[in-house]
Amino acid sequence: MNAEDVCRLAPVIPVLTVADARTAGPLARALTAGGLYALEVTLRTPAALDAIRAMAQEAPDAVVGAGTLTEPAHVEAALAAGARFGVSPGATPALLEAARAAGLPLLPGVATPSEAMAAMERGYRTLKFFPAEVNGGVAALRAWSGPLAELRFCPTGGISRANAPDYLALGNVLCVGGSWIAPPELIAAEDWEQITRLAAEAAALRPRAR
Repeated sequence: MNAEDVCRLAPVIPVLTVADARTAGPLARALTAGGLYALEVTLRTPAALDAIRAMAQEAPDAVVGAGTLTEPAHVEAALAAGARFGVSPGATPALLEAARAAGLPLLPGVATPSEAMAAMERGYRTLKFFPAEVNGGVAALRAWSGPLAELRFCPTGGISRANAPDYLALGNVLCVGGSWIAPPELIAAEDWEQITRLAAEAAALRPRAR
């Protein structure tokens, strides 16, 4: 499975911040029950790697990835925890090479055409556009579609249920990343039913035929 395959699993990749690894398994099962299968667990909490490990073990339908990869050591830690893909806020040569050497499918973050071209030079064709809304949003990606026609994107950052359809209507967008499906307060409340409902709504969004 490569990064494009991950992005085609569902129209939305939930961006998850998990404070308690005990909630990880039920959270992953709630999301996959709603039809979202690629799950990004950000490495922003001490529990993140344990959460990835729990999801990988307890939710067989989930394709679990590690987000907020910023250095090569994160690649090895993510793989050891059971991550099947990685997501980064930016893209340094060291990080790109580490992911390639380890065989970890990576969505490198880019915010400018120059960054996108640098990633493309290293063989990456599916990228994270981040932070999407503050970097021009839908209009920016529409403008990129001509000169960077071979690239496909997962915009993340400021994406909501309200604006996700606008991004998914673009021909160069495969999916979007968003945290609205499983906000920390619902995870803390263990409101799995509500999270499954939000996931099902997100799964019903459909990108334009590519």
